[in-house]
Amino acid sequence: MTISAGIGIGNFPFADGPGFWRWVDLCETGGIDSIWQSDRLVGREPNLECMSVMAALAGATRRMKFGMNVASLGLRDPFLMAKQCATIDVLSGGRLLPAFAVGSALGSDYAARGVPTRGRGQRTNEGLELIARLWREDEVDFDGRFYQYRGASISPRPIQDPMPLWVGGSADAAVERSARWGTGWQAGLDTPEQVKPVIAAIKARAAELDRHIDEDHFGAGFGFRFGRPEDPVSRRYLDALEKRLGKDALPFVAIGDADTIIERLRDYHAAGAHKFILRPMAADAEDMLAQTRQLIEQVLPAVDAMNRAAAA
Repeated sequence: MTISAGIGIGNFPFADGPGFWRWVDLCETGGIDSIWQSDRLVGREPNLECMSVMAALAGATRRMKFGMNVASLGLRDPFLMAKQCATIDVLSGGRLLPAFAVGSALGSDYAARGVPTRGRGQRTNEGLELIARLWREDEVDFDGRFYQYRGASISPRPIQDPMPLWVGGSADAAVERSARWGTGWQAGLDTPEQVKPVIAAIKARAAELDRHIDEDHFGAGFGFRFGRPEDPVSRRYLDALEKRLGKDALPFVAIGDADTIIERLRDYHAAGAHKFILRPMAADAEDMLAQTRQLIEQVLPAVDAMNRAAAA
């Protein structure tokens, strides 16, 4: 069982494409395990479409894995998603980490596009089943409430066998999806205390379904910044998060020095998480590079030490 530190990106703090690729190159050469792109379709704040980023990363990197954190399957066609993921996995040599969830009913993606939120959970359930089957079966027949398939197939299939299928969310329905279809689970905005019972519930339900999810396929994530909570960048991030959560945001992030970030990693690890998506709080491209560089230089060695200690 290993611990890995990936890096997450939601908004687009770069002035242009070359700035983004400078950051990707730093992650690739610096030992970052994976890059995770948030799925946000509608909004004035700059952000990238996640599947386009996955395809671009397939060609621009050679070592890192990459995934969606997480793709809203209630908004996306499952056949197209299965085909896109298989294509990207083939072209990247088996480095895609697909991750799915329902998508927030509180965000603007559903309302702006005129997609009803009612039934989005069932659409996601059907989509997860279809994607998993399309990745492994020669032909798929399916009669669902939202999707009906006859002799559906994709080729080439993903290189990874089995193809990872990570599921996000902490509600009871997400626990059921993770246990029934997932090969891994990724927490959202959850503290270590909130993560622990969810992981336990997924394991218990998976056992009831005669399924097994590897111990190190449970993940968590949090925003981080080398700095102080009162710094302008930190304060803007915290204010936005507190507005979203309706509560104090500090328990959901790590702001301080390397020891602060490492201690938060240890807290999540003690709760059962092994895969981490760390999201830099950054004002612009140079700040993003600086925060990522400090993570590489000051935090990744501690992650390596934790892995060596676990293997001893």
